[in-house]
Amino acid sequence: MIDKLDFLIALAREKHFGRAAEACGVTQPTLSAGLKQLEGALGVLLVNRGSRFLGLTPEGDRVLEWARRITGDSRAMRDEIRALRRGLAGHLRLAAIPTALPVIAELTTPFRKTHPEVSFTVLSRTSIDILAQLDAAEIEAGLTYVDNEPVGRARHIPLFQERYRLVTSAGSPLGDRDSVTWAEVGAIPLCLLTSDMQNRRIIDRRLRNAGVEPRPTLQSNSIVLLFAHVRTGQWASVMPDVLAEILGLPETPGLAAPIRSIPIVDNEIPPMIGLVYPSREPLAPMTAALVLEARRLAQRWENRR
Repeated sequence: MIDKLDFLIALAREKHFGRAAEACGVTQPTLSAGLKQLEGALGVLLVNRGSRFLGLTPEGDRVLEWARRITGDSRAMRDEIRALRRGLAGHLRLAAIPTALPVIAELTTPFRKTHPEVSFTVLSRTSIDILAQLDAAEIEAGLTYVDNEPVGRARHIPLFQERYRLVTSAGSPLGDRDSVTWAEVGAIPLCLLTSDMQNRRIIDRRLRNAGVEPRPTLQSNSIVLLFAHVRTGQWASVMPDVLAEILGLPETPGLAAPIRSIPIVDNEIPPMIGLVYPSREPLAPMTAALVLEARRLAQRWENRR
C-alpha cells in the first residue's frame, strides 16, 4: 500500500505519468497499474485520466492528504528505528528564502559535525513555495519569515530579525553616508529581488510608507546577480544586515569602487526570520535534531545582540 501511495504523491507533484514513474523508479505501466489497484482498494476514482494527466478527483485530493501523512509517518518510523541502531543517517531537504540562504550554513555545519552520516539538499525558494513544499512533505524544514505573512499549519522557531542596509559603491550618491532614510533610498537607481519574494514586498512597503513608489531599474530572483550589479558602481540595492555581513561588507577591499553597507533608518519593527517545520508528533528523528540545532542557533543569535 505504501508504494502505491507514493505513486499518487509523485503524480500530484509531477503532474505527468511518465515523470512520476521516473521519480518512483518504476515503469509507467507499473505506476498506472498501482494507481488503479489503489482505486480498487478504496472503491473510488482518484485520478482524472485522458490522453494525459487531468488532475486528481476531489476524492483523490483527500486521499493525497492522507497519503502524505501515512508515508511521512512510515519514513519517520524507519528513520527512528535506524537511528536507535546506528545513529542518525540519511538526507535532509531544506529550503530558504534567498536573503536567508547564507544563514543555512550556521545550521548545517554544526548539525553535520554531530551527525556526520546526514547529507543535505538546500534549495532557494520563495516564502510561499517553502510553505507549499513543507505541506506537501517535499522538504523537511525551511528558513523564511515567520511573522510578516501567515505560515499556515507549520510550526516555527524565531531565529533573528531582518534589518536593512543600503548596499552601494563608495563613490555613488549616498555612498559616503553613515546612515540613510527610506525616502533617500527610493530616489536612487535600485536593483531588487522580484515581486514574488516576500523580502521585496517588505521593502516596497517600507518605501511606500516613506512616500516613495518603488521603481527598481533591475529585478532578479538572484542575490548574486544583484550584488554583481552593485559592484559596477551604477546600481545600489537593499539587503539584510546578516547577508551584507556574510558578503564581506560593509567594506569590500580590492574593487575599483569599494562597496559600502549603510544602515537604513527604520522605525518599523523588523521582520523575523525563523525555521519552519511540520506540525506533527512525533517528528522524524532528523527533523527533531534539526529543530534542536535551530534552538541552539537562536540562543547564539540572542547572545550576539
